[in-house]
Amino acid sequence: MIFPSLRHCTTLLITAVLWSLSIATQAATTPDSALHPRPGQHAVASAHPLATRAGIDILQQGGNAFDAAIAVAASLGVVEPYSAGIGGGGFWLLYLADRDEYRFIDAREKAPAAAHRDYYINADGKVDRDKAINGPTAAAIPGQAAAFDWLTQHYGRLPLQQTLAAAIQQAQQGFPVYEHYQRLTGWRLDTLRRYPQSARLFLNKDGEIPEVGELIRQPELAVTLQRLAEQGRAGFYQGATAAAMVKQVQQAGGDWTLADLANYSVVERQPIRTSVGHGQFELISAPPPSSGGVALSQMLTMLEQFDWQSLDTVPQTQLLAEVMRRAYLDRARYLGDPDFVPVPVKQLLDPAYNRQWAASIEPGKATPSLSLQGPKNIKEGFHTTHLSVMDAEGNMVSATLSINLPFGSGFTVPGTGILLNNEMDDFSAHPGAPNAYGLVGAEANAIAPGKRPLSSMSPSFLISRDQTAIIGTPGGSRIITMVLLGILEAMQDKPVQDWVSRPRLHHQYLPDRIQYEAAALTAAEQSELKVMGYTLKDAGRQYGNMQAIRWDHRNGEVSAAADPRGYGSAMVVEPAGNTIQK
Repeated sequence: MIFPSLRHCTTLLITAVLWSLSIATQAATTPDSALHPRPGQHAVASAHPLATRAGIDILQQGGNAFDAAIAVAASLGVVEPYSAGIGGGGFWLLYLADRDEYRFIDAREKAPAAAHRDYYINADGKVDRDKAINGPTAAAIPGQAAAFDWLTQHYGRLPLQQTLAAAIQQAQQGFPVYEHYQRLTGWRLDTLRRYPQSARLFLNKDGEIPEVGELIRQPELAVTLQRLAEQGRAGFYQGATAAAMVKQVQQAGGDWTLADLANYSVVERQPIRTSVGHGQFELISAPPPSSGGVALSQMLTMLEQFDWQSLDTVPQTQLLAEVMRRAYLDRARYLGDPDFVPVPVKQLLDPAYNRQWAASIEPGKATPSLSLQGPKNIKEGFHTTHLSVMDAEGNMVSATLSINLPFGSGFTVPGTGILLNNEMDDFSAHPGAPNAYGLVGAEANAIAPGKRPLSSMSPSFLISRDQTAIIGTPGGSRIITMVLLGILEAMQDKPVQDWVSRPRLHHQYLPDRIQYEAAALTAAEQSELKVMGYTLKDAGRQYGNMQAIRWDHRNGEVSAAADPRGYGSAMVVEPAGNTIQK
């Protein structure tokens, strides 16, 4: 028998220790199959029970997380017509378990070729708000159908005929009206009445808000979805559907062309990946033209400079407001579509840069936003939707989808059932002029042909040695701060239900105020913040609709939660179909 030398044994021991340390470091940031077993369960969280069920059904039919995400998104486009659909677009953050790779699919809408910097400026030199918000003039070229086709071709296992089947059936047979549908319909009632096809589909026969339980049927949309299922992207961006969209948009005053539709394409981008929490976590999130990943990374890096977890409510709220203020200033100053403007992502993510930002925060005192001498801010429509999916193999999707304002532009293309977005209002209609929310944008987000508008949609993953988190929410410019608060709950190892339930607060640089849900601050806490120099504004009602999934690597438990503020549902099931948690 040959015995190794003492020196060789020592070398082997040192190598083993270094290898173990390397693996431990990797485990802090990567959900690698060699380190953690696959979750072994399917999980879906979405904003509507029918959509969640559609995703679970696809997983049980042998589809993966990417197939299920298509089914969920398509269903949401039917049963949440006010939030997202085939006439809109969105962002898809993916994790491919077998390759240990992250992907980001940018399916954001694009401005038509006829659009230009002063597209909404009238003869008086002012922004025509109606043209920017209502009707086909407000609509950018949709990306949702292209995303479905791209995911199917590159990542899914099942054909679109199978993944779109539930949405097609729901459009044909109808879904019952619920209270949240009524609220959002009321918000855009006048606009829906303005366009006959929308009024016919989404209101009752008297042009009023339908009663709870009344069925909303969309037979033309079912035909459009069926055409997409059979022909792929060509069934939407070419042929009969494309011809109908262009004809009707132009007849109603819009400027779409067949070339606009044929030339639309999704873009795969590198996600934002940042080590946060003193190296204990990795954040994977949305890159530009989303502002979410950059802003989240900045805020979390600033927070690292403080012992934020030990602070009481008032000093913690003050700290949160100040890091939000600074990240949103940079958002307004620098961010836009990277295909059109240089976006200094490396500078904004530089830890030294964000440490400087953190050093400018004075405990116990508000920093007036105007003293920071940045541009005015940008805000976009608030009624988006979000879905989170994980399959038993560990593939993951976090997707945030939108048509901008509730019911988008309000214009449904006759004969197609396609409700068009009004994402063009997410551009700076005229740098220096206010948008629908009284806010002014910067040159980086000015309108240009083929350009994608800046967005706050922030589909995200948070990975640590102990857990994997899938998280996201709708909510316009408040998306980023909602996701931040949910991530902070996850970083404190709290249950997934706490992430989606936490009372919310928000600061976006301008207007210079803290917005808050009633449960977030007591009267005494509000008084203390006012003494520090803060202006407070009650949000008036709860906001957001977060959908999240948590995989605990320590015990293998998978849990999911839908925001109690909304109408959604979350399910975790064994691949055999036994429901574990709802």
